[in-house]
Amino acid sequence: MTLVVRELVIEIGGSRVVDGVSFEVPSGARLGIIGESGSGKSLTALAVMGLLPHGARATGSVTWNGREILGLPDRELAAIRGSEIGMVFQEPQTALNPIRRVGGQIAEAARIHRGVRGPEARALAERLAAAVGLPDPAGIVRRYPHQLSGGQRQRVGIAAVLAAEPSLIIADEPTTALDVTVQKGILELLASIVADRGASLVFITHDLAVLAQVATHAVVLERGRVVEEGAVADLLSAPTHPVTQGLLRDSKATLWRRHD
Repeated sequence: MTLVVRELVIEIGGSRVVDGVSFEVPSGARLGIIGESGSGKSLTALAVMGLLPHGARATGSVTWNGREILGLPDRELAAIRGSEIGMVFQEPQTALNPIRRVGGQIAEAARIHRGVRGPEARALAERLAAAVGLPDPAGIVRRYPHQLSGGQRQRVGIAAVLAAEPSLIIADEPTTALDVTVQKGILELLASIVADRGASLVFITHDLAVLAQVATHAVVLERGRVVEEGAVADLLSAPTHPVTQGLLRDSKATLWRRHD
């Protein structure tokens, strides 16, 4: 299945915060959307998911497997969201329900889209908890989010996305709040998941070094516009736009501080 975004424009309060963004994600591809804070990268992902904040208006085209999904009624989008396109959010603490056990949240998408319930849902939650590297899966699915570490909560978020077996995973800066060791584990997990399951990936970040670990191609955003695009290896070795060059310097500086 292919995601195609064409001339996407997002306006908030009369101002264009995303201005003519276009890209494609063919089946099995791993694309990065990279830019500084405020570049419009997360809003672009939310527009694809039909989850823009109140007051935001999107125009242009977003097609999924040849079907226009931009502007679809929420009921129709809900049938695609989760089952075909899943999203891993930046901060799992806010994405997870604090008063529901982890297992129920992991199996939620499978319950909604595949009718999985009861013992089958519990078994699925445990299998997925194990698949994303959570310790003691049978025990951890009975816990609440506040009883887990940040890295464990992010793995729960990924497991919840996998429950519905989506063809495309959108990961919105999923390692930003994690320390470097935990971050490495999450990146390796995402890379292995898309490889093993043949899923496509859209990975959103401000860090080129991080992007290089999970994506092969990228688009670079500045103030809502695409200013450079190409293979991640080329962006790392010979970036042409000042924004990309700045992102590369920042990534190198971050790596230097980590190894200092």
